[in-house]
Amino acid sequence: MAPGEDSRMFAGLRDKLKATNLYDAKVGAIHFKNKVGKFGNLLNSNHRHDEEHEKATDEKRNRIAESHRFNSFAPERDGNRIKWYVDGQDYFYAVSVALEKAKETIYIEDWWLSPELFLRRPPYYNQEYRLDQVLKRRAEAGVKIYIIVYKEVAAAVSCNSAHTKHALHALCPEGTPGHGNITVLRHPDHNIFENAGDMTFYWAHHEKFIVIDYEIAFIGGLDLCFGRWDSRQHPCADVHPAGVQNEMFPGQDFNNNRILDFQSVEDWKSNELSKADYGRMPWHDVAMCLIGDCVYDIAEHFVLRWNFVKRDKYKRSEKVEWLTMTGREGENEDLIAVQRPKHPVGGYSHHPLSPLENRSWAQGHQGTVHAQIVRSSCDWSSGILTEHSIQNAYCEVIRNAQHYVYIENQFFITATGEEQAPIHNTIGRAIVDACVRAGKEGRKFRVIIVIPAVPGFAGDLRDDAAMGTRAIMDYQYKSIHRGPHSIFEQIKAQGVDPKQYIFIFNLRSYDRLNKTPAMVQQEERSGVKYQDVQRAEAEEIMAEGVHSTTDHKPTLGDSTAEDEKERLMDQKRKFEAQRVEVGLDKEVTSTDSIAATAMLNGGKVTEQRWDDDLEKEKENFIQEELYIHGKLLIVDDRIVICGSSNINDRSQLGVHDSELSIVMEDYNTIDSAMDGQPFKAGHHAATLRRLLWREHLGLLPAQPLDASKDPNAQPVDVCPNDIMEGPEYDFVADPMSDQVWDMWIGNADTNTQIFRHLFRADPDDNIKTFDDYEAFLPRHNKFKQGHLHDPFMPAQEVREKLDQIKGHLVWMPLDFLCDAPMAEKGLQVNAYTESIYT
Repeated sequence: MAPGEDSRMFAGLRDKLKATNLYDAKVGAIHFKNKVGKFGNLLNSNHRHDEEHEKATDEKRNRIAESHRFNSFAPERDGNRIKWYVDGQDYFYAVSVALEKAKETIYIEDWWLSPELFLRRPPYYNQEYRLDQVLKRRAEAGVKIYIIVYKEVAAAVSCNSAHTKHALHALCPEGTPGHGNITVLRHPDHNIFENAGDMTFYWAHHEKFIVIDYEIAFIGGLDLCFGRWDSRQHPCADVHPAGVQNEMFPGQDFNNNRILDFQSVEDWKSNELSKADYGRMPWHDVAMCLIGDCVYDIAEHFVLRWNFVKRDKYKRSEKVEWLTMTGREGENEDLIAVQRPKHPVGGYSHHPLSPLENRSWAQGHQGTVHAQIVRSSCDWSSGILTEHSIQNAYCEVIRNAQHYVYIENQFFITATGEEQAPIHNTIGRAIVDACVRAGKEGRKFRVIIVIPAVPGFAGDLRDDAAMGTRAIMDYQYKSIHRGPHSIFEQIKAQGVDPKQYIFIFNLRSYDRLNKTPAMVQQEERSGVKYQDVQRAEAEEIMAEGVHSTTDHKPTLGDSTAEDEKERLMDQKRKFEAQRVEVGLDKEVTSTDSIAATAMLNGGKVTEQRWDDDLEKEKENFIQEELYIHGKLLIVDDRIVICGSSNINDRSQLGVHDSELSIVMEDYNTIDSAMDGQPFKAGHHAATLRRLLWREHLGLLPAQPLDASKDPNAQPVDVCPNDIMEGPEYDFVADPMSDQVWDMWIGNADTNTQIFRHLFRADPDDNIKTFDDYEAFLPRHNKFKQGHLHDPFMPAQEVREKLDQIKGHLVWMPLDFLCDAPMAEKGLQVNAYTESIYT
């Protein structure tokens, strides 16, 4: 036999065997062995980092991070063009425009994604802009869509990622255009029999970003899900006597977690909360859109996450492919977790699909913003050693602040050192250092913090079910000013008065339910409640899709679903049949929302029409906390950090929730002022801060619903931000101006007093014990939550007091339950669970 002939013979034999069942059985046995081998990972928490090739990859990543600011995986990048978005209306409209232009790929990473979310409003007139319909059109056009969502612990979180996955996969069934172009991965697993040592119960994937064609990206605090869409006037009411087709928040998109959390979100049309009786919880958020080199870094994070989830959960799935990436080929593909097993399952897709150098940002600088992507990520979330570059960025930027630190965040739990266990992130120490340095230098300096009055959602804070929320609030108060290691006490210990430097606020909004006497008659005559009509409307505009998500098969034709739909439609017909009889065929003179009266040129409450006795109108006034969900830091009108990261251990440590944020400094400066002195401010930071402050102070007009002509509702490649110049823009230009500060604290003073007097809004500084709570806000069923507290107050007095509210600022009640145990240790809060709340 000639040399090499034996090897050629055996190679040929192997090729023949590959076509046989024997070979398939061999490969299957190997895969089963590997799957069983995962149980060994339960005893080896370092199983992704103990082999030589894994150690080499870890060392390579470490060298890269050590060469970058903040020890981030991503470098600093010049020349980005970045646009800010404040609140959901502008952001979701811009996302809808950008998605429609996708040609090759769409990456979406979300904590929660609602396929039935309307990106444009009102929904009835924009049904083609429901998220799933937009994605379906792009898939049918050949765009490959990759989505990663957090797989929740169902007992703790109600976002139902199974519905998200099944509903989106069912959009393009086999044999139809677009089939196979949408792939949704859920992670992590919670089943020990499925993923053994690769599961986690406590931590979440919390990133919120989109990358389209490697050309443009969105990043910030907004998930593509229910409850997030809102306008700058932040309406609470959504009752429409002129016709339910005018409603803004259909089905589960109308939500108030203080009263009732999301229920069975896969049944998107249902809502147990009646709009005719309660207001929604308004939502404040901030996000960015960018073109530039940072798009590549966001895409790289997504590809790493995708390949890690492929390895962790879908390694033996033909339907899930590995992603490779230009710039991370060959010896560097390990940086994005590409694996090439001997018996691979699922193919390899190289991205971007067309040459990277064709991107506009690859041709040269597109803008003037110097930026860097930072993240919280680790072994369980991305298969890497721990990275907490977000915390590094927050600490360094805050510590170096010269004039002011402005924070908007959903949470504020932080430590000043090692003595505040179980809290470990040290953003609090950076705040202490910045304030003490300013105090010792005699320099004017402020830290302004805007957070929710009640974080984490709860019903009555006195209930046992609210123990987790009270625990979060307790940790926040201990971070701020309660105890010797709090921020306030640590500043005071160095001879500086913290009350001269740190100021903490919440936001709150009021409205009026437009439940007119004629609409009440319509309910009585028809025998149909408005709540049933709102459900029928949701069924009408949200029914195209999959009703059930308990299996992989669509059940649109299911008789039970069809019967329920017909019943709801019949209820709506009965209700509408009485419209003429009660006089609602004529123009309704009362407005559907009076939230605009707190804004610039929005008129007064005392000027609002009401077609009945004003004493009846009182029943319809409502208020609610304006939920701050953005994760934003602005320092000295120069630097901005925005993304998904809260100020707590979950977001900042890296080993808990996974997060992605962006640090931005605009080299395009504008002539401004700082405490009356000439100052060069960064255009991006200064204009964003000015718009936010005008919104909170009521110095911006209410937004119209039609965003098509609003420059701030377009992607960054269409036009820059409209900074809305004018007297109000100039008024807030100097963030350290005494006039601005007087208005800021003056509005907060007045608004806090009015909400206390009219609504007994809680939490409140007058509630120091649980007995105080009962005296301040008795527990009974006489008055609905969020409504006026005193039914005997004259109607005109109520209107005149509401006239005094300007914007949404109120003081954070720092004395709330200060003399009571907020979260006693027990089954819910103990040494094993407390890290969940921090």
